[in-house]
Amino acid sequence: MIDRRSFRLVTTVAAATALLACAKTAAPPVSAVPVTAGKVELRTVPYTLQANGMVEPMQTVAIEPQVGGIITKILFKEGDDVKAGQPLFEIDPRSYQATFDQAQAVVERDRAQLASASSDVARYSALVDKNYVTSQQMEQVKTNAASLKATLASDEAAAQQARLNLQYATIRAPISGRAGSLQVRVGYLARVPAATPLVTINQIHPILVRFAVPAASLQRIRQYASATLPVTAHPASSPGTSSTGTLSFVDNAIDTTTGTILLKATFENKDGALWPGEFVSATLQLFQQQNAITVPTQAVVEGQNGNFLFVINADSTATQREITIDRAAGDVTIISQGVKPGEQVVTDGQLRLNTGTKVQIKPPAGGDQQRAG
Repeated sequence: MIDRRSFRLVTTVAAATALLACAKTAAPPVSAVPVTAGKVELRTVPYTLQANGMVEPMQTVAIEPQVGGIITKILFKEGDDVKAGQPLFEIDPRSYQATFDQAQAVVERDRAQLASASSDVARYSALVDKNYVTSQQMEQVKTNAASLKATLASDEAAAQQARLNLQYATIRAPISGRAGSLQVRVGYLARVPAATPLVTINQIHPILVRFAVPAASLQRIRQYASATLPVTAHPASSPGTSSTGTLSFVDNAIDTTTGTILLKATFENKDGALWPGEFVSATLQLFQQQNAITVPTQAVVEGQNGNFLFVINADSTATQREITIDRAAGDVTIISQGVKPGEQVVTDGQLRLNTGTKVQIKPPAGGDQQRAG
């Protein structure tokens, strides 16, 4: 007879074996990992250098008086755009007008005296030939005429200075630009030298943007400096807007403290988008790189052993592939080795992937809404 305990053990083992077999048969298939994908493409990509910069006026002039006196008129408003030669201030001109009139009168007197002395020289020249006057008398007449001529020149110079002082009583703008805050009011006593400028004028049409790039880029900049290199400025105070200018200055020495080279770009700034003292993001374009192999920047993963990405094969599996990056350019990265044009690469979902993992490409964001529309 078969022992009941042995029979129960055999039955239990058989049941367990059957359950394991059923479990293996009923195991669900491995699902594909949903990912988004992009393509490896050949593009023409600009070679650019980016840096933070600051806007500065083309010229800055601090207006100071050249003669002293009471300011009687202010002929503009602070913040106005002024033109070169435009009157800005008037200083009480009466004392300068009187000095100029007096100097002019002295000049007229000197001219009359010189004319008389010149006539004497001519008359004595005729008389000395006939021995009517002595040579000594002739020399005295000539000396008197020469002295009067020198006196006239001195007084004419004094009159010219008086004229200048009278003109300086009207203070004019030396450049065109935007006037700043007024530091004086009507009735202010202008002194020479002035303690503070009366007003400061900044030339903002055109305007400059100053920025610095790593010294390692100097060789490339010099290589393409003979051409007109475009520079784009993005104001920090106005995201989404930009202004385009050209590179106009490369400093003659590298800053050894920061290891950078100073550059300046000129912008027409007709719309006044750039303002002195404003921070901007500057982008200098050196050349256009043809047939560059590019991938979306999101596809690149930085690993411990270097950069890599996942390529999607024809059988919808992913393969990890090491790549060599040339440089980043906006939303794409230029690859010098590792991928070929036309291949698909994973741009989102890399953390769940390994070589051989099955993937399912998701439609781009907004695709459902587009199809519904």
